[in-house]
Amino acid sequence: MFRTWIAVARLGICILAACMVSTAHAQSIFPNKPLRLIVPFPAGSASDSAARILAKAMGEELQQPVVVENKPGASGILGVEAVKNAAGDPYTLLVTASTTHAANLSLFKKLPYDPVKDFTPLAKMGVTAFVLSVRPGFPAKTTQEFLAHARSQSGKLSYGFGTAGQQASGALLTKLGNFQATPVRYKGGPPTMTDLLAGVIDFAFVDIGNATVQMKAGKLKGLGITMPRRTVLEPDLPTLAEGGLAGFEIVPWVGLLAPAGLPPEAARKLEATAVKALRHKDIQAQLIRVGLDPEPTDGKGLADTITADIRLWARVLKDAGVEPE
Repeated sequence: MFRTWIAVARLGICILAACMVSTAHAQSIFPNKPLRLIVPFPAGSASDSAARILAKAMGEELQQPVVVENKPGASGILGVEAVKNAAGDPYTLLVTASTTHAANLSLFKKLPYDPVKDFTPLAKMGVTAFVLSVRPGFPAKTTQEFLAHARSQSGKLSYGFGTAGQQASGALLTKLGNFQATPVRYKGGPPTMTDLLAGVIDFAFVDIGNATVQMKAGKLKGLGITMPRRTVLEPDLPTLAEGGLAGFEIVPWVGLLAPAGLPPEAARKLEATAVKALRHKDIQAQLIRVGLDPEPTDGKGLADTITADIRLWARVLKDAGVEPE
């Protein structure tokens, strides 16, 4: 009887130990619950559209939902800070652009985050362009005609911006174009375009994905893009440099990051999953349709881009005469 009790006790201990090992193993498997993907810009922005494409692809590969959450405000600072505060959490991700991780360093005297130290770069998704956009009734069909009209109306026109890239583009245009215009700040790209379509402002730099939709609908005219080369989405749309603004070059990028301090295995899995998705031809075709020229790279590639862009945006914003707030 005593021996039987001992045998049963030993069996119970073995079962308990096996269960504990199994539970620990299950908890160590990443991911074992849904992930959050924060976008620090409004729904409908270029970053938001790209994030939703990537979230779906990564969710299928990871076999867990990847839920996109928009946290716009303060030039992207609010959403980025939320991800920074989730240090070490591999379930909180960020799709952002050069606004928050390069331009903001020159736009603000003090930021509540360090774009390099507080984040883990995972993948660069691609680059995009802004389109100098006006309403159909605006008296210009080309960049050169726009500049002639703007100079004749110097100080009377207004332009809107909702991101650092749009702000820099507008400021650089007035400087290189040798005219003055009143800047109007918005909380993001979509509300900027709403007022442009309504005639509240005279011109704006609209991300190419949204600009193309409105151009095809006959609601906007696109005069030129900010990239130094033509984009695959609208190859017939000339660059602003071609329109007479030599040296005009503003090329925002979109990338995937996570907080600093991730478990190494989780970081590797997230990076590999993102890069695999971004190199898939179908995903690239979807990104092109929303205005992103695919340039998939790994985390190191994105880190190098951020480092170079911090220097680039400092120069661009200085050339545009934009003072930090």
